[in-house]
Amino acid sequence: MNEPLKITPVPIALRDSKLFRQQCYVDGAWIDADSGKHFNFESAIIRAKEMISEGVDIIDVGGESTRPGAERVTEEIERDRVIPVISELVELGATVSVDTMRASTAEAAIGMGATYVNDVSGGLADQKMGKLLSRNLNVQYILMHWRGHSKNMNDAASYEDVVSEVKEELDNRVINMLKSGMKEEQIILDPGIGFAKLPIHNWEVLKGIDRLSMLGYPILVGASRKRFLGELLGANSPDDRESATIALTTILAQRNIWGVRTHSVKPHRDAIAVVEEMKK
Repeated sequence: MNEPLKITPVPIALRDSKLFRQQCYVDGAWIDADSGKHFNFESAIIRAKEMISEGVDIIDVGGESTRPGAERVTEEIERDRVIPVISELVELGATVSVDTMRASTAEAAIGMGATYVNDVSGGLADQKMGKLLSRNLNVQYILMHWRGHSKNMNDAASYEDVVSEVKEELDNRVINMLKSGMKEEQIILDPGIGFAKLPIHNWEVLKGIDRLSMLGYPILVGASRKRFLGELLGANSPDDRESATIALTTILAQRNIWGVRTHSVKPHRDAIAVVEEMKK
């Protein structure tokens, strides 16, 4: 029997002037989709404990936004934001992922106990990433489909056959990373929903997810409350897209996808439990 779908929620702004200076983006295992209800480190950790108790599998911590149009931050700022958080979460016993395109930040995070590296660039932004992972074979690597940095990625949202092209580009990145010394069992693929893709492309990728699974690697999908769902529903507020996100989680669990990134934990855990029971 396949393992139940894993849950690793999505980036929300966390602000604490003493620790982060500006904003820290944390994949939602400790922050719900409120863009600011949990403003300080202490309340964030309280929320982390709640979400761990709800059954979150992985907490993904990142120091810069990758949403469309976002500007990059410096390496120093990124590390200052994520390393203290990762240290605290590891102390809590959480499984931690670092969301970064920089090998230096990933290396520091691994040193603090992170066991996943979530690289939205798939190794394209930093050529040192593959070698780093080849020296840390116990660390999983989430390789996302990527065509450019957030500031101008929408300029690259042009496809003849989006599923075929995403599949081919992911396969090429896998080949490249394996040449650096990584092992196949380290790799998890992310089709990059919302990254250099228009709403119609996102839907086509989701409908064709089984074709991406044919590459032979676990698939992680991050579609939680994203804008394309809002356009379908006429929902401007991300909070109003949660039901649609749960529906996607249910469908993806039925297709034996490895993991989903979500803003909340318990509703998705419940949906997965129903799917698993129906498979028996």
